[in-house]
Amino acid sequence: MSGKNKKQFGVWMDSHSATIIGREQVDAGNFMIIAHAKNNNQGSNSNENASNNSEKTQQQKFFKEIGSHMQNVEEIYVTGTGKEQEQFIRFLSETPQFKNVVAKESTSSKMSDEKLLEYMTAYFN
Repeated sequence: MSGKNKKQFGVWMDSHSATIIGREQVDAGNFMIIAHAKNNNQGSNSNENASNNSEKTQQQKFFKEIGSHMQNVEEIYVTGTGKEQEQFIRFLSETPQFKNVVAKESTSSKMSDEKLLEYMTAYFN
């Protein structure tokens, strides 16, 4: 779908976890699972404002963890359930090191790592 030799990454995510896909030699080779990230949500909080702040802080940590696995990314395809992928793309656009990333997103159900690799390979090829 796009030019070869770009630093391409794929992410499947929901509000609880993410699977990060990248190429074996960063800008060449087959896609492989690079990492799994978890969103460690805090337990319930009696104060709604504190709960909302805690949730936003945890989400930012989650997004930063995902981003830490994608050094010098040029193109990313984010898929998953709900609206988490839209919020992640907004996070990327607001973060200086990711502001020039070409980002696309879609909605998809949870899939096995093997199916996700096939899905991302088909998207980028």
